[in-house]
Amino acid sequence: MDLTEEVKELLIKTAKELKGCARRLFMARTVRALGEGGQRQAEEELGWNRGLMRKGEHERKSGVVCVDAFNQRGRKRCEEHLPNLLKDITAIVDGQSQADPQFRSARLYTRLTAAEVRRQLVTTYHYTDAQLPTTATITRHSQRTGLHAQKGGEDATPKKLPETDAIFDHLKEVNAEADAEGSTLRLSMDAKAVVKIGPFARGGKNRVLTKAADHDAGGTNYRHTGGHFPSRFG
Repeated sequence: MDLTEEVKELLIKTAKELKGCARRLFMARTVRALGEGGQRQAEEELGWNRGLMRKGEHERKSGVVCVDAFNQRGRKRCEEHLPNLLKDITAIVDGQSQADPQFRSARLYTRLTAAEVRRQLVTTYHYTDAQLPTTATITRHSQRTGLHAQKGGEDATPKKLPETDAIFDHLKEVNAEADAEGSTLRLSMDAKAVVKIGPFARGGKNRVLTKAADHDAGGTNYRHTGGHFPSRFG
């Protein structure tokens, strides 16, 4: 059967407006009306799927409606493939978690980043990189268990660095050489940081009460913080 452009447009629009079983039955009845080779003609000229047309023909003949399980489609959660993943994530972050220091919520916060958790899953629990989900997925799983990354999500900067230790080791050697030489003059240079007095420094936060803004509104007074670093002059 030859189909005109008007008939093709009508059939395509009608099929798009119908859903589920009603759409499949309409397609099956249309194919049946086209006669022999109707499925091939509908596929080529109307762009219909042969699987849907066959399914509709089965429903038409048997009278049994196939239920569409759309919620069973798509990609499954990673814990369906890795049943111990959530338990292992909890074991990693549990020892690094703490409550809100201001007790404004019941959330737990961890200093570990999702990338670090993923790395420990590989090294400690022997997951492969291909098995594990992305860091964004691990973050969502952590939040589902009640754990939230702290602002910044990074570990605290260590107070001591190897470079700093090397500087002070060299300073000890220089001091020893200066003590052994009688012609060396050693001075102590003040290298303290300059910080404004009162609410002008550190966003207005201070460990001690400092009343210096009542007459110095401009914030030009300064105080010093830090320590002394000896310098050698020969």
